Amino acid sequence: MAEMEQAIEATGASIEAAIEAGLERLGVARDEVEIEVLDEGSQGMFGLGAREAGVRLTVEPRPVSVAMNEPELPVAEEDKEYEAQVAEGALLELLALMGIDKVQIDTRRAEPAEDEDEIPLVLDVRGPDTEALIGYKGKTLAALQRITRLIVGRELGGRTWLVVDAGGYKARREKALRRLALRMAEQVERTDHTATLEPMPPNERRIIHVTLRDHRHVTTKSVGEGDRRKVTIVPRY
Repeated sequence: MAEMEQAIEATGASIEAAIEAGLERLGVARDEVEIEVLDEGSQGMFGLGAREAGVRLTVEPRPVSVAMNEPELPVAEEDKEYEAQVAEGALLELLALMGIDKVQIDTRRAEPAEDEDEIPLVLDVRGPDTEALIGYKGKTLAALQRITRLIVGRELGGRTWLVVDAGGYKARREKALRRLALRMAEQVERTDHTATLEPMPPNERRIIHVTLRDHRHVTTKSVGEGDRRKVTIVPRY
């Protein structure tokens, strides 16, 4: 059976700030939730009658094992191949609509993480025009991934777990963030002073949090709102 749907309501000074707060509480990226605006909020007049914006975030469920105490049946190789074919076809069509057709797509399964039940399919777009797919801080790439997931999910009759990359950008960025997290954790441990990182989008903040989640000497938290939200690394007492 499917995992129970998880939904929360969050508020903030603006709709964007409310979304960021909700994503932080859930510990997921923006493209992993459905967003419903409950209240657009109001600044009021001269500060009177102001109210916060409100949103509801619903995490899209992932499939889990059919029954307790029973081993999960492996996905047939032909099903995996079909998923890859559908995903590649959908992505190529989207790229063609964007005027990007001189590319190739390297498709593979990601390396499994220790706490990951489902291994995502990675589609890495390579070619002369792939830099244009990344956008500022990867926002264009995130939008392309979200649309590809929707198309493939509709074709396969359910949610699909895939990652769209361009020229290995996401893989390089994740490695760089993990190195940064460990380096700053070492600095905090050595100096016993809190370190504050630059503002990051939710998915990148999550990499920092996850990397240092089990660290013996430091802990992490997010501060700020909206696009200025950032991770602080704090000594663990």
